[in-house]
Amino acid sequence: MKQKIYLIDLDGTMYKGKAMIASAKRWIDYLIEKEIPFKFLTNNSSRTPDQCAKHMLDIGFEKIKPEYFYTSAMASADYIAKKYPDKKRAFMIGQDGLKEALLNRGFEIVEERADFVFIGLSLSAGYQDYSKALQQCLDGAILVGTNNDRILLNEKGAGCGNGSIVALFEYALNTQAVKIGKPHAPIIEGVLAELNVTKEDVIMVGDNLETDILCGINSQIETILVLGGVHNEEDVKAYNIHPTHIIKSLEELIIRRG
Repeated sequence: MKQKIYLIDLDGTMYKGKAMIASAKRWIDYLIEKEIPFKFLTNNSSRTPDQCAKHMLDIGFEKIKPEYFYTSAMASADYIAKKYPDKKRAFMIGQDGLKEALLNRGFEIVEERADFVFIGLSLSAGYQDYSKALQQCLDGAILVGTNNDRILLNEKGAGCGNGSIVALFEYALNTQAVKIGKPHAPIIEGVLAELNVTKEDVIMVGDNLETDILCGINSQIETILVLGGVHNEEDVKAYNIHPTHIIKSLEELIIRRG
């Protein structure tokens, strides 16, 4: 049987903010040692792949490379560039990860007359930035949400996710954003294209029923819910979102392989 490629969530599955999850490190070490294929598939659009790798190395992971990552920023740029090949003017709210992804795919970052407004997580954006973005949309720009996570786990608990900001614009504009990240199809289409595989070749691993697991279900991909992050076993029934497998720790995946 062909070895499936693991599509692995980051926030809440590998770490919480700057706190590494020890069992996650042991599993990633195992995958690298056994040369089992995987890709980190993250809704976090703020970091570039280089920054993603550095973050993991800084908190205790080892042998992590930039090419291991596919982010919602990369998926956003890939999807919009493919769908609208003749439009390249982008206004953005976000950080380095979104900016690099857009520039790498030929977009021009602008302050006016934008074709698109990309909304990614920013820790510094404020009222004036949001108002500028709103005006671009009122002037005709297409609203793109890199991801719709409602909350973002960190070492102290949780903070507002990018989905909360996207919802602000949807409410103000009385419209829906183009949705890219998990659980929506564009991020899956993007990572499958990058890996040059089909949905039958991958398995989704994550802690969030509404993003990771629902993404797999929507795309008919095998899923593994890891407890201890955003959702627990009681949430499975409450949300009526049912993963293929439920595990308490990623170390169970090592044990199962023997």
